Parts: sequence; structure tokens; C-alpha cells
Amino acid sequence: MYDNRQRFEARAFLLLLAASSVLFGWLLMPFFDVLFWSVVIAVLFAPVNVRLRDGRGLSPNLSALLTVLFCLVIIILPLSWLLYSCVDEGMALYDRMIAGSTSLIEAVDRLREHFPEAQDWLASYGYTPEQIKAALSKTALSLGSLVAKNTVAIGGGAAHLVTNLALVLYISFFLVRDGGRIRDVMIRALPFGDHREERLFHKFAGVMRATVKGSLLVAMAQGALGGLIFWILDIRAAVFWGVVMTVLSLIPVVGSALIWLPTALYLVATGQYWQGALLMAYGACVIGLADNLLRPLLVGRDTKLPDFLVLLSTLGGFIMFGMDGFVSGPMLAVFFVTVWQIFMEECEEESCPTEKSDADASKD
Repeated sequence: MYDNRQRFEARAFLLLLAASSVLFGWLLMPFFDVLFWSVVIAVLFAPVNVRLRDGRGLSPNLSALLTVLFCLVIIILPLSWLLYSCVDEGMALYDRMIAGSTSLIEAVDRLREHFPEAQDWLASYGYTPEQIKAALSKTALSLGSLVAKNTVAIGGGAAHLVTNLALVLYISFFLVRDGGRIRDVMIRALPFGDHREERLFHKFAGVMRATVKGSLLVAMAQGALGGLIFWILDIRAAVFWGVVMTVLSLIPVVGSALIWLPTALYLVATGQYWQGALLMAYGACVIGLADNLLRPLLVGRDTKLPDFLVLLSTLGGFIMFGMDGFVSGPMLAVFFVTVWQIFMEECEEESCPTEKSDADASKD
């Protein structure tokens, strides 16, 4: 009777533990992005904090504060300026497109002059030049109406972004300062075996650093290279297109080619042959190879996933988590692979004694 009561109480408490955990997780769901990027900053800049605290003998509070300020100066402030420049150039590009929609019509006329076969091919499907011009003008007016309607929403989104950034920095301070103790508590609390949890935490920290350095820095390099060649070729809104290429570079395989390749083809189609050829060669030889040259240097071979798994997990991460997906997607893939590796290794270790005893018996 006493054993049954103890078993019932243990099961009831486990149910209470699971329910409280689910409810608390549901409570924090609106702050998922804030917590996620706070963890990324804490893991990424943990070596800086250790060097300041242990190497320089600073107090935990001061070293954590300097670490967060270091992150603010080298990452957040430059990104804020870049985003501001991107929005400014994007709005200027939008104004030129709306105010001078004739430029779009002139582009269609230039394409007709250089590629009359394309006009005949489109006409065979019922698309006359007049219909294309009318569709472009209608699209420009629709875009203007959409931006006008969402001006207030854009301002509210900027305020929300600033608030979330302040929360990220605030939470990052405590995660940087107390990250080691939080990790130890989680290892004690989780019921999967301390050695397995140690391995998973170690793997997660390595993969998170490798993913951020490998994906984000490579994407920034490709975007900077793309924006540079756009500026050299005097293509309008070079900063804007550079930022767009940076974002698209987070997607493996295709990436920034979605911008520079159509632009190069357009330059060739409108008679700017050497500019189009230069952009195409530069994109293939410089921008395209940046990923192949930089990623092996920034991402350790021991944490690198197969290319097809990186592609699928990144695309799935974008679909499931939005912009967080370029980190969270590969991390979930690594979690899956690491758990199965632990399982297979432990199964092999447990089967070894049995295999040896069978071999010894056959010898006897």
C-alpha cells in the first residue's frame, strides 16, 4: 500500500512538473526571438567574457557588461546603420519607380530593340508590349498604395524592434554572466544522463558558433562584395541590393545569385555588354567562390553537416522560424544527428561484450 502511494505521488509530481514546464514555455513563447538571440550572443561571446574575467581579473558583473557592450559596438550598431541605409535607399528606389514609371516602360522598349525574338515569343502567348507596360504601371501604383497603407505599421515595427533589441541586450548580460551556472543546473535537472547532456551542450555551443560565423559572416562578405560591384557599375541603390544579397546568401546553393545574375542578364539585354559580362564574371568567380573559400575556414569540419542536410535544414528553418531559421534549422539537424550518434555508439558498446563472449565460446 505504501509503495503504491509513493508511486502515485511520484507520477503525480512528474505530471505537475510537465504541466508547469509547458505552461511556462507557453508564457515565454512571445519572447522566443528575444531569448533565442540572447542565447546566441551569450554563446558566441562567451570566450570574450572568459578572457576578461579570468585573464584580466575583472568581476563577473563588469566582464559581462563589457562583453555585451563589445557586442553592441562591433555588431549591433554597424548593423543598425546598415539597415537604416538600406531602408533609405529602398525608399528612394521606390520613389523613383513610382514617380518615374516611364523608366520601366523604357526598359521594356530597350529589351524589344535588342531581343525582338522575345517580343514574338511573348506575343504568341498573348502578351503584347502594351499589356506588359500597363501591367508594370499597375504594379507600381499598387506598390505605392501598399506602402502608404503600411507606413504606420512600419513605424510600429521599428519601435518593436528597438524594444526587442533592448530586451536582448538585457537578457544577454545575465546569460553571459551566469551561463556556466545555468548550464550546470540544466545538466543536473535533465534526466538524460550527465555525459549525454555534456556532449549535447558542447555540440550545440560549437555548432551555434560555427553556424553564426560560417553563415552570417559569409553572407555579409557576399553582400559586401555584391554591393561593391553594384557601386562600381553605378547601379542605383547599391547598399540596398547589397543588404538584399546578404539576406539571400543565408540560403545555401542559390543565395545572392538571385540578385546579381538577373541584373547581369538585364545589362546584357539592354546593350551594356561589358558591364553585364563583368558582373557575371565577378559574381561567379568572386561572390560565388566566397562561400567555398571562407566557409571551410570559419566552420570546423567536425561540426559541418552534409551539404544537402544544410540546405534542407536551413530552408526548413526559414519556413518554421523565419529569419532565425539560418541558425535554428541547422541546430535542430545537429540535435537529430548527435542524438542518433549517441544512441548508435552506446548500442555498439553494449553489444561488444556479447560478441566477444560468443567468439570465446566458439573457440572453446
